[in-house]
Amino acid sequence: MTASTTVQTAAGRRSSLSLWSFGAVAIAAVVLAPILAVAWIAVFPETNIWPHLISTTLPRYLGNTLVLMLSTGLVTALTGTGAAWLITRYEFPLRRWLEWLLLLPLAIPAYVGAYALVDLLEYAGPVQTGLRALMGWQNARDYWFPEIRSMGAAILVLSAALYPYVYLLTRAAFREQSGAAEEVAQSLGAGAFERFRRVGLPLARPAIAAGVAIVMMESVNDFGTVDYFAVQTLTTGIFSVWLQSGNAGGAAQIACVILVLVVVLVTMERISRRKMRFFDLSRGHRRAIRKELHGASAALATGLVALPFLMGFVLPAGVILEHALDNAEEWLDPRLLSATLNTLMVGSIAAVVTVAGGVFMVYGVRISRQRLPRLLMPVTSIGYAAPGAVLGVGILIPLAALDHGLADAVQRMTGTDIGLLLTGSAFALILAYCVRFFAIAQGAADAAMGRVSPNLALAARSLGRNQGQVLGAVYYPMIRGSVASALLLVFVDCVKELPATLLLRPFNFETLATRVHEQASLENLGGTAPAAILVIGVGLCAVGLLARANR
Repeated sequence: MTASTTVQTAAGRRSSLSLWSFGAVAIAAVVLAPILAVAWIAVFPETNIWPHLISTTLPRYLGNTLVLMLSTGLVTALTGTGAAWLITRYEFPLRRWLEWLLLLPLAIPAYVGAYALVDLLEYAGPVQTGLRALMGWQNARDYWFPEIRSMGAAILVLSAALYPYVYLLTRAAFREQSGAAEEVAQSLGAGAFERFRRVGLPLARPAIAAGVAIVMMESVNDFGTVDYFAVQTLTTGIFSVWLQSGNAGGAAQIACVILVLVVVLVTMERISRRKMRFFDLSRGHRRAIRKELHGASAALATGLVALPFLMGFVLPAGVILEHALDNAEEWLDPRLLSATLNTLMVGSIAAVVTVAGGVFMVYGVRISRQRLPRLLMPVTSIGYAAPGAVLGVGILIPLAALDHGLADAVQRMTGTDIGLLLTGSAFALILAYCVRFFAIAQGAADAAMGRVSPNLALAARSLGRNQGQVLGAVYYPMIRGSVASALLLVFVDCVKELPATLLLRPFNFETLATRVHEQASLENLGGTAPAAILVIGVGLCAVGLLARANR
């Protein structure tokens, strides 16, 4: 090879590296821009209502949000950890089935569970109607029944929908623990509860903390459940201040409070894990042997493990399915077809763009020798922690300003009014989905590429392949399974996302999630059921994939 050829090759390599590095940085900038926009709008609002918020509604929003977060986290920690311990340490009837059935509530959005619970327990529902007929009561004054639309009901619904996050991570932690430690504890006279408290629980604590952190972030993000139960949280405050009062700056300030909560939550979880470390010192790892239960103990274990599944999946799915069958004509509603097509369109585009961006960024960071892309990649996962309502504020306000400026500029130059191209279409909605779920695609791509030997890429490069050809010919065939899984997971999350969709959808644009919310708000559960069934069906696909990956 001549000197000039060597110089050209080196220049081409630097050009390739700079292109991939620039692309990775650009993707990170797009993902982080809405978060930065929220902070900017909050610090420099057109009308500063911060003092008014602090003296009136903000304490109530913040207090309700903290109660909801902490209570839901506590209930899911108890439920998920208890179920995981029983599943991994004991043998009882239906254990093998329940091990996977406990994941099914992930397929049902919490807001669907809220609609089903109210339909079941409200005054005209089958439970209270049956009680009045059985006891001879005439009206509500003759008996006491708990308030359905309340904070307690919201905590119950969210816990039933979100406990699988804790269960899944904790079950994996319990399964990986060596049986030797428990045998030593048992030989020292420790009973079943003592072995759980002193051996199993401390070793699984990082997994429990991670699961509870996810649950708390999802609780902050929730809008459909708390709105239906009339619980005023920070998320509902964004909708009230922005859409009802017309104050974008105030909405951004509330959004910043949510971001601070999320950052504090994530930081505390990571610090707590850093302070406590546990190691398996046994040479031969052997799983704990499950103890077989009999009689009343076996029945009690089956009932305790089955209860979360019944509350989180059977109850809401059963109620919604009954309404779907009783209102078969709703399946022929043209608006349902339109909402389905819209959902498929925006969800598919967002999934493809998100996963492609995730793969590009991870690959660009891996081949880049520059520090900036490596520093930015972990930060891009903050989009998944940011609630959809927060992203809605950070995306819609800057895009609207850009949209109006672009339309005015084109009209001045050409005399043609092009309208609102960005906010008047599904562009803003797709962008929000990409930012919100980018962490899923990035994590899947990073894990998959980490399993590919770098020697394969070096061999391809030695044969004259450029970086793009290496990605297509070497990496893609080996990571396409993970890419397909990421596509499905991102698509499912797009289908279920409600707050960002409500804020960013174009006028007269419905998705399955917004149709479910709209019909339920009108107390038309019959009209809600078909769209809800479709959302649940899509969710079941993702749960099946998750169960297959965690066998």
